[in-house]
Amino acid sequence: MSIIVTIMLLFTSMKMKPTEAHSSLIQKGKASFYAKRLHGKKTTSGERHQSDQLTAAHPSLPMNTLVEVTNLQNNQSVVVRINDRGPHRKGRIIDLTYRAAKTIGMVSSGIANVAVRVVGQRRAMSIPAAVALAPTEPEVVVPAGNI
Repeated sequence: MSIIVTIMLLFTSMKMKPTEAHSSLIQKGKASFYAKRLHGKKTTSGERHQSDQLTAAHPSLPMNTLVEVTNLQNNQSVVVRINDRGPHRKGRIIDLTYRAAKTIGMVSSGIANVAVRVVGQRRAMSIPAAVALAPTEPEVVVPAGNI
């Protein structure tokens, strides 16, 4: 009986938790990129899709995971941050922004065979940088002639 419990514990501990992404996990498949009409629309993370940013949609990797996407035809790579779910077409593993697609040379073809490798996790900031750096009391500006 203890052997069965040990085996069960071993297999349950091997499962990847949804909030974790194992560094250097590699997946190969087809990539596409967002249509222009989606610019400004909300992503699954709540952010607005920005075509000029280096972000992407992946079906299962945790939000804010950083992945390196390499076009296997020309060996060009780009690091993007996962901020959406998708792609929603069968047979595709990642959906890139226009900027990311252009960086790896896949805009003209629309689809590319890629390798996706997890390279890290970007931590979300709890307080926006502009708020954290803002003074707590108003500044007093004294004209130069009155000093």
